[in-house]
Amino acid sequence: MTIPTAELHLHLEGTLEPELIYTLAERNGVQLPWADIDDLRSRYDFTGLQHFLDLYYANMAVLRTEEDFADLTRAYLARAAAGGVRHTEVFLDLQAHTARGVSAEVVLRGVSGALEAAEGEHGLTAGLIVTFLRHLPGEEATAALREALAVDVPLLGVGLCSSETGSAAPFREAFELAAAHGLHRVAHAGEEGPAANVTEVLDVLGVERVDHGLRSLEDDALVDRLAAERVPLTLCPLSNVRLQVVDSLEGYPVRELMDRGVVVTVNSDDPAYFGGYVDDNYRELTAALGLTTAELATLAHHSAEAAFVTPERRARLDAEIEEWRAAQGE
Repeated sequence: MTIPTAELHLHLEGTLEPELIYTLAERNGVQLPWADIDDLRSRYDFTGLQHFLDLYYANMAVLRTEEDFADLTRAYLARAAAGGVRHTEVFLDLQAHTARGVSAEVVLRGVSGALEAAEGEHGLTAGLIVTFLRHLPGEEATAALREALAVDVPLLGVGLCSSETGSAAPFREAFELAAAHGLHRVAHAGEEGPAANVTEVLDVLGVERVDHGLRSLEDDALVDRLAAERVPLTLCPLSNVRLQVVDSLEGYPVRELMDRGVVVTVNSDDPAYFGGYVDDNYRELTAALGLTTAELATLAHHSAEAAFVTPERRARLDAEIEEWRAAQGE
C-alpha cells in the first residue's frame, strides 16, 4: 500500500511527459526540434536550474488549447492518485503561456475544469496556485494576477518560481494583491539561492510555505524560526539531485530538519524531467536514508498540516496515514 500524502510542490508543466509532448505536437501541428522521443529524453541530463528551464519552456510550445491543458492536468492527476496522493496543490506558470499568445482564459479553464473533476474522477482533491516567474519584472506578476482574477475559476493561491536571482521585493505588490483577495502565498527560495532568500520571502512577501528552502540550514536562527512558526518546507529530493543542489540522496538533510522540528514535506517538483513522481521520491529517499515507518508517517502528516485544506479534509488525510502506518506492522 502506497503511503497517502498531499503533494504541495508540483509544477503542472513539469508533468509533461515526452509521449504527451509528441501527441500534442501532432494534434496542433507543432514542429518539434527533436528528432524523436529518444532524442528528447537524451537532453534531460541537466547541469543546473537554467539548463532545465530552457528545455522546460521549449516543450511548452505544444500546449495550445483548453483541451491540451485539460489533458495535461488529467494525466498528472491519474498518475498522482496511483502514487498515493490524496490532495494536490498544483503550480501553473500562467505567464509562460500568455507570453506565447495563449490566453489566460484558455489556460485556466482547461486546468481548472480538470482539477474540479479530480475527486470524482481520481479520488483526490486539488487546488490551483498561479506562480509568478521571478526572472520577469514584478509589475508583470501583478498584471498576470489581475488576468487570472478576471477569469471565473477558483484559485487557491499564488507562488513565485523560476530562476532564483535578484530580490523578491519587486513582487510585494502582487503578493499583497493576492492576500487582499484571500489567496494563499508560497514562494521558491533557498534552492539555488542562499538562506537569506528564505528570510526575504517570509518577511517581504508574507509567504505561508517555502518551496524548497533546503539552504535554510545555512542559518541556524532561520531554522529555529521555521520550526517555531511551523512554516513548512516543500522539499523535492529527486529534483535537488538532478539539478545538483545536493550531491546525492544519501546526504539529504530531511532527517536533520525533522529532528530540529521543521515541518518538511516530500514532493516531486517536475516529475517528467527529474525521474520520479511523489511515490518515487518517498521510495528512493527511504532506500537512501533508511527512513522508518514512523518517519515516513511524520512526513506524510506534515504534508497534511502544510496543505491549504479544511480541518475536516486534513483530519481525513491524517486518518488515512495512520491506517497506512498500522498496516506496516511496525
